[in-house]
Amino acid sequence: MDFLWSPWRYRYVTGASDAGARQGCVFCRIADASVPDRQSLILHRAEHNFVILNRYPYTSGHMLVVPYQHVAKLAAASQDAAAEMIELTRRIECVLDRLYRPDGVNVGMNIGRAAGAGVADHIHMHALPRWAADSNFATVIGETRVLPEALEVTWERAKAEFERS
Repeated sequence: MDFLWSPWRYRYVTGASDAGARQGCVFCRIADASVPDRQSLILHRAEHNFVILNRYPYTSGHMLVVPYQHVAKLAAASQDAAAEMIELTRRIECVLDRLYRPDGVNVGMNIGRAAGAGVADHIHMHALPRWAADSNFATVIGETRVLPEALEVTWERAKAEFERS
């Protein structure tokens, strides 16, 4: 079995959780803030969840579905919020297919710090496009992500696609 190590992720996870504990929940701040959606990277607001671009993406198009309800476990989310989360994730899959034509899409949730959650006290679903052999030396050895598209451009394209769908 081969292993690929990403030490940059550990620094992000531990730093994000410490900052979140000091400043309150980042997702609650984003959802309730008077900051324009474009600036906070919110692509879509639904009844129980919002869709946002990941500010620290693995790939261009890395999106999150975040419930407005502040819960640390999926089982604690309301039935309506959980159902809508899946429907929005399905919608993201279609948006990503149209925008990027990926070879696949990673979908998942890390529940709890030990599972790798960068924001452990507020669940969120990740959805991101993937391509065959999309990990390269820059990420694995150089601890650097190479993204071909600026977040602002991704937001524009994804926002337009959400409005069309």
